[in-house]
Amino acid sequence: MKKFNIFALSALVVVLIAGLASCSETSDEVEEYADWQNVNATYFDKTYAEAKQKANAGDASCKVLRAYNIDEKVATHSYDHIVVNVLEAGNGSGCPIYTDSVKVHYSGRLLPSASYPNGKVFDQSWTGDYDLTTMMPVKFAVKGVVTGFSTALQYMHIGDRWQVIIPQQLAYGASNTPGAAYSTLVFDVTLVAYYRANDVPKKVSRSGDGKNAESSGRWIYE
Repeated sequence: MKKFNIFALSALVVVLIAGLASCSETSDEVEEYADWQNVNATYFDKTYAEAKQKANAGDASCKVLRAYNIDEKVATHSYDHIVVNVLEAGNGSGCPIYTDSVKVHYSGRLLPSASYPNGKVFDQSWTGDYDLTTMMPVKFAVKGVVTGFSTALQYMHIGDRWQVIIPQQLAYGASNTPGAAYSTLVFDVTLVAYYRANDVPKKVSRSGDGKNAESSGRWIYE
């Protein structure tokens, strides 16, 4: 199972354990992750089926992407794929490859649970509201993250903001970490920049959206 280089799984443990309501000493309390494996599997199967139907009907805002490391001939299950909802389409050219590094904004959350009706945010690169004028992107290697996240990055263009829904098989699998085991992960990801191994991104006079690259804070690979 691959792990994020930008944050240790141990950090995820600390965040998830804080405030968790598990099997309680009193019968009045609700188990935080009741039937969690089935809840997550059912949710992803339904999401995958709906997304595939929309994508086949020509809805460009919905994508079903096969995991980069699974051959098309054997990718017969829903969990061999990720689901993408395009929140904003960028206009950059090209996409990162497996050996590239990227700069992104991201937020990751779990599915809704007893104490977190919107899903618990387990990691996030920004604080406060989503605001590109104040947020600072983080840098990491495409190959340094879980398979589902890495797959999404290899299809993104600079400026894309995607909601990426990753089944547990392409995330943390059967990890013993509370809340991470068997969890479908939902990421909000914006690709700011990418560049090749052993190279440095260049500042250019104009960014892809017509704004000055330096003032917009964007790095663009040429």
